[in-house]
Amino acid sequence: MKESLSKIIYKSLCELYPQVENIPDENTILEFIEVPPNKEMGDYAFPCFRLSKALKKSPQLIAEELAKHIVDESSEAKSLGGYLNFFLQRENFAKKTIEELGKKGENYGASTMGKGKTICLDYSSINIAKRFHIGHLSTTMIGNSLNRIFKFLGYNTVAINHLGDWGTQFGKLIYAYKEWGNKDKLEKDGVDELTDLYVKYHDEAEKDPSLDDKGRAWFKAIEDGDEEALELFDWFKRLTLRDSQVVYDMLDVHFDSYAGESFYNDKMDRVIEELKAKNLLTISDGASVVNLDEYDMPPCLILKKDGASLYATRDIAAVLYRHDTYNFDKCLYVVAYQQDLHFKQVFKVVELMGYDFAKDLKHVSFGMISYEGQMLATRKGHVVYLEDLLNKACEKALDIIDQKSPDLPDKENIARQVGIGAVIYTDLQNNRIKDIDFRWERALNFDGETGPYVQYTHARCCSVLRKAEDIDFSNPDFSALCDDWAQSLLLLISRLPENIVQAAEKYEPSIITRAMTDIAKAYNKYYYEQRIITDDNDATAARLLLTKGTKDVLKTAMYLIGMEAPERM
Repeated sequence: MKESLSKIIYKSLCELYPQVENIPDENTILEFIEVPPNKEMGDYAFPCFRLSKALKKSPQLIAEELAKHIVDESSEAKSLGGYLNFFLQRENFAKKTIEELGKKGENYGASTMGKGKTICLDYSSINIAKRFHIGHLSTTMIGNSLNRIFKFLGYNTVAINHLGDWGTQFGKLIYAYKEWGNKDKLEKDGVDELTDLYVKYHDEAEKDPSLDDKGRAWFKAIEDGDEEALELFDWFKRLTLRDSQVVYDMLDVHFDSYAGESFYNDKMDRVIEELKAKNLLTISDGASVVNLDEYDMPPCLILKKDGASLYATRDIAAVLYRHDTYNFDKCLYVVAYQQDLHFKQVFKVVELMGYDFAKDLKHVSFGMISYEGQMLATRKGHVVYLEDLLNKACEKALDIIDQKSPDLPDKENIARQVGIGAVIYTDLQNNRIKDIDFRWERALNFDGETGPYVQYTHARCCSVLRKAEDIDFSNPDFSALCDDWAQSLLLLISRLPENIVQAAEKYEPSIITRAMTDIAKAYNKYYYEQRIITDDNDATAARLLLTKGTKDVLKTAMYLIGMEAPERM
């Protein structure tokens, strides 16, 4: 709706003030259209003080002239205190919105705005030989949601799992396996056995520090391409990815690339040589660094004293490889806020190297997650594994369904959808930079702002539609959708396309989470206040079309944040 209003305002400005050259374009006008704080002020408003300088008139006069000039069958324009306020013509608005919903269905809000553009998304980035824990939930779900959102808007996306698969710990693991490991047990138990071997290694190394030399020697063998070392190293990676795939399948998360740190081992010479050639590399206490004093940042370490590379070296190599390979328009890094400085340094070094695409690199940061009020600490043993959390969520959801709907068909599958959806919703409910405290009583509540509440609303819509098999939809009476409850619901639905665009522009899936929650609330209010199926066929048809539209947009919104939409609950 805002887009059509921006077109109307722009057309009227051009007709009223043809002599003015710097009238803002439609996109600029669109950015300034807002929703008034209360219904008495209309459904949409445009602040005319934005035009005062260009038109050399007061906001009040501009608003009055525009209000007199605009003729639109879908809305009435009024001047209110320097604002041009639009009051939607209810029946026409309902008809237009329902017809658009009917035409687009679950593609309502999709666009081609990203056609021909590529976005790389670096997220999840699990560590090899370690179990997938709840600390990886936010990067995985924010990244997955952004990947879906950008695809929905027509972008080509490249989902990258930048594996943590480099470092002396892998040499230690190889030593531990050769000393105490069992092939069959490792193949059977996977990451759990790797973890046990790593713990045993450290216990033994405390007694015999010479083991660290042996661990370093095996890592050196990996670096040098030793056949046995690489074979074991690759095996450990396969076992980790096998175990993590169980979690990715539960979350319906997929990647286009698993190129991790080790992938860039032979691609760092280019970075070092370029930095030297461009006189950016200096020596500080024996280490090679890029000095960033001028930008109020500490130096970016490129090589340690012993010549070993660091995270920054690999991330710069990854930037160059990704641009060469994918020619991205943006490259997003969905990583916790603790890495803010790291990415500022990396992006600045890329800029200093003369690459203008440095401006297209974006760190999408997020807050920390705690569990039932306790911060996670792997070293202290307080860690919640993600597979265990998801399984527990499904079990708890099944317990609730057994209590409330014991005869529900396919209830195990629905419990899976509800349990996993509750975890995802909890993670993407608030602005990503906010810390999250995961609590079961909130996550699995069927009332209020929760995943199960939104899913239940979708199932309610499906239930209503199943009861309406004999309705004739050939002549719906849209005047039946002029009540306040229907109009509030229609307004929220009509704003979903702009919510999706905002979520993409701000890298903020919570915008969609909030939008779909508001739609669910509005539908439930409508459901309780208005009889949907009555003896009036044409009025019933209009209300059912609104129900169908609500169902479709809820399913779309849930998909965009990674949730499933059960049809029965």
